[in-house]
Amino acid sequence: MKHSKKLVTLSVLTTMSGAAIYFLNKTLDTAAVRKNLLASAEKEIFSWQFGDIFYTKKGTGTPMLLLHDLHCASSGREWQYIDDALAKDHTVYTLDLLGCGRSDKPAITYTNFLYVQLIVTFIKQVIGCPTDVIASGLSGSFVVTACNTAPKCFGRIMMINPTDLAKLNKIPDKRSRFLKRMIELPLVGTLLYHTLTGRSNIELLFTESYYHNPFHRSPEDVDAFYESAHLQNSAGKYLLASLVGNYVNLNIGHALKHIDNSMFLIGGEEEPGIAETFALYTALNTSIETQILPKTKHMPQMEAPQALLDQIQIFFAPVQ
Repeated sequence: MKHSKKLVTLSVLTTMSGAAIYFLNKTLDTAAVRKNLLASAEKEIFSWQFGDIFYTKKGTGTPMLLLHDLHCASSGREWQYIDDALAKDHTVYTLDLLGCGRSDKPAITYTNFLYVQLIVTFIKQVIGCPTDVIASGLSGSFVVTACNTAPKCFGRIMMINPTDLAKLNKIPDKRSRFLKRMIELPLVGTLLYHTLTGRSNIELLFTESYYHNPFHRSPEDVDAFYESAHLQNSAGKYLLASLVGNYVNLNIGHALKHIDNSMFLIGGEEEPGIAETFALYTALNTSIETQILPKTKHMPQMEAPQALLDQIQIFFAPVQ
């Protein structure tokens, strides 16, 4: 009898705890998206096999594709300070990658090849001709692999603070697979995701990782990244799980060696290890050009947009 009462009590407490976590998760999601900062009147949708992809299209001229860094809080809004200027000379396409921002966030394992397939398919089916590409952070590795796979789809390539090759070599291990499973749990995993992507942590991302000068950050930018992480009931947790699990990494050394396209690397002066990263890339492909932007870190497109635009205009100047 006593044993039965204990089971009933345990069952009731478990149910109540689960309900409390569920409602807490819902409350946090609602609060994160209430400002609706990512709403866009210019949106386009590309219906892909793994989900709908949100993108914008601006301007006229030679096509240019902008790819944001891969983070569960990222979106095409990363380019808002330079896309209008680029649209004066180019038809500018800006994606929210699968699992990010306003695009669908399916409960799948995200891999490098998934994004390679997305980029190649988007260029072939939407843009329809060889495209210049600017990619930020980890997304540069997708472009390198995609270009090696389908070279006729690509023109010139610029990578902003590309990921260190040693980091790209990391593969899933026992610890990373465990962390991935934890984040993917229905209630507890979502609560963990809310903790990791709380506004204070997004703000810390800007002050510690994204900006050289933390006072340059805009509260609205922080709110937009916070909102992006929590759209679609925080389904971005599946991308975060794949990132933490090292499932998105891929050795791109072979691809770098064989690409004939013009490539230009931009690095923030304060980006950790950027000189060493550039040295590794140029050792594999000596035709790669590099440039360091002073007083910037991981996001020069947001912190110092004019300085970046100056470099873009030089590299992507019309060929005479």
